[in-house]
Amino acid sequence: MKKDVRILLVGEPRVGKTSLIMSLVSEEFPEEVPPRAEEITIPADVTPERVPTHIVDYSEAEQSDEQLHHEISQANVICIVYAVNNKNSIEKVTSRWIPLINERTDKDSRLPLILVGNKSDLVEYSSMETILPIMNQYTEIETCVECSAKNLKNISELFYYAQKAVLHPTGPLYCPEEKEMKPACIKALTRIFRISDQDNDGTLNDVELNFFQRICFNTPLAPQALEDVKNVVRKNLSDGVADNGLTLKGFLFLHTLFIQRGRHETTWTVLRRFGYDDDLELTPEYLFPLLKIPSDCTTELNHHAYLFLQSIFDKHDLDRDCALSPDELKDLFKIFPYMPWGPDVNNTVCTNERGWITYQGFLSQWTLTTYLDVQRCLEYLGYLGYSILTEQESQASAITVTRDKKIDLQKKQTQRNVFRCNLIGVKGCGKSGILQSLLGRNLMRQKHIRPDHKSYYAINTVYVYGQEKYLLLHNVQDSDFLCDAEVMCDAVCLVYDVSNPKSFEYCARIFKQHFMDSRIPCLVIAAKSDLHDVKQEYSLSPADFCKKHKMPPPQAFSCNTADAPSKDIFVKLTMMAMYPHARLRCMCACNRCTFCICQNLLNSDLLQSVKNKLFTAVLNRSLILFTRLRTHIDELGAILLSDGESSVVHQVHAVRSVEESIFMESSLDPQLLEHRHVTQADLKSSTFWLRASFGATVFAVLGFAMYRALLKQR
Repeated sequence: MKKDVRILLVGEPRVGKTSLIMSLVSEEFPEEVPPRAEEITIPADVTPERVPTHIVDYSEAEQSDEQLHHEISQANVICIVYAVNNKNSIEKVTSRWIPLINERTDKDSRLPLILVGNKSDLVEYSSMETILPIMNQYTEIETCVECSAKNLKNISELFYYAQKAVLHPTGPLYCPEEKEMKPACIKALTRIFRISDQDNDGTLNDVELNFFQRICFNTPLAPQALEDVKNVVRKNLSDGVADNGLTLKGFLFLHTLFIQRGRHETTWTVLRRFGYDDDLELTPEYLFPLLKIPSDCTTELNHHAYLFLQSIFDKHDLDRDCALSPDELKDLFKIFPYMPWGPDVNNTVCTNERGWITYQGFLSQWTLTTYLDVQRCLEYLGYLGYSILTEQESQASAITVTRDKKIDLQKKQTQRNVFRCNLIGVKGCGKSGILQSLLGRNLMRQKHIRPDHKSYYAINTVYVYGQEKYLLLHNVQDSDFLCDAEVMCDAVCLVYDVSNPKSFEYCARIFKQHFMDSRIPCLVIAAKSDLHDVKQEYSLSPADFCKKHKMPPPQAFSCNTADAPSKDIFVKLTMMAMYPHARLRCMCACNRCTFCICQNLLNSDLLQSVKNKLFTAVLNRSLILFTRLRTHIDELGAILLSDGESSVVHQVHAVRSVEESIFMESSLDPQLLEHRHVTQADLKSSTFWLRASFGATVFAVLGFAMYRALLKQR
């Protein structure tokens, strides 16, 4: 909505332009009228639309044509004033003023005009019969108002209509000649209808209508009011209501009715709530809200955004097969001005056997867009109506900006859920095969991919220690030197072809140029491991090269499998990206080897719970023994004080009897019997449980090592 409104009054001399302005300000007819009134500004809190309004007068006697042309160019709306008792002033409306104004404005953006018939108090008839043909001839004329500056008749209404013509213009919405809405308006309202139809059944039920009413006008409709609205549509349109819900035709009919009855503000309120400007285009402020992203930070979708996208997927998955067919995907993107996803998306995310994007693939593609181009993600969410349906301020509330990667390295933990790994290698070394293997496709399925549908990205979920993370692979095109964007990532995958003797040399050279001194973890992959392994033409073998630079040994990989290729390598890459500071000998994270099982055992909730319970039990028992011991010591002191003259033998017998009583009570106490397996000597040692935990760990490690050794022998 415009920040202010500028109204210009023009017309023949002595028709009452200045009198209208002065009567509005002083609320009485002026006895003396100057040739021209000064510019007047009406504050926002006084006007009905809460917008500051500037009223400018024109005097032919005091102003030149150049000044008039300048005022026309500055105005938002022009009021052409004529005297109802002066036929010459009415004729000048079409012969002089409308052509003059149109000459100074573009044909596609005509200024709204208001015809003002002043001095209605001097005649007993109306001039509307003469004015109506003029209004039908010129579509830029919004309305005509007959008024009287002397009697203060319709003065406030005149300037209200002028203000309304600017804030809620008819021109972009309605064509008076054809008596129907313009195509741009129909297109915008159709998008609004589809967004509001949250169950995608083609109608707005009572719940959806009430939600629409509340988000647009802040007040729900009463049940009777809803029925009245639907009854109006039923009477005028046979297919406007279906299954007690408002159809698209009924929705468009209602807005046509609003416009025809002069209630343009109703339609404009709806349009502006859904992000449209005066030209019925979505505003940049709506599509691209401000989002600050510091350097070395990434962008991810938060939990609320994923819930919203899940509802969008469910809305359009009509056959409930957890995949979007081409028709369902086309239906989803009908509210977009263009098709945002190309055929390469099907080779970027997971699809089903028919090549349709699955639910997981749908979320993965949105995750990819958010990570690589967050502004485009904001735009797409704006088309879907995210901020409206979730009742948030903007789409920016759907984005999480991760903290600086340097902080993650310092704290040795990360809060990120999306990790980028760049695949580097010579052309033909098997990088594309690794990309598609992340999506579960073997070599046979990859052969059906058209060259023009290939993607340089692939993204899918990977589970590391039970946590779901997104791994984003990027196939970096081979070149002698990588740019900064190709170096920035969370992990690097150096790929060489075991059957090509010259392929590893490129990996070694790129590693030395860009990653040898960096903190980015690197992994060497021996691709096409199903082929014959030849010696690489390099000074060091791949295994020796990795050992020299303290990297994990080369990982054999092949996508030429009968079933889906193994995902172990992708778990390794994700783990390296999550823990770049860790230098682990075991890189499998398979939950099967000795290292992984011991790590899981030591970090398990069960072991921690057992340790806490044992510690609590020992502490409680120690407190009980300490209390009883102190009680008996006090008794012993009393005995010693009372028998001070007795012999030392008697004192020794007394101490011995106290000790025996302590032992007997501790033996007979049920609470102490419960923990009889803990000896007194163990309790005195503060390192008992540390030794016990260490011994259990050593026992587990040796046991699993022997198990693996026996397994290898078999």
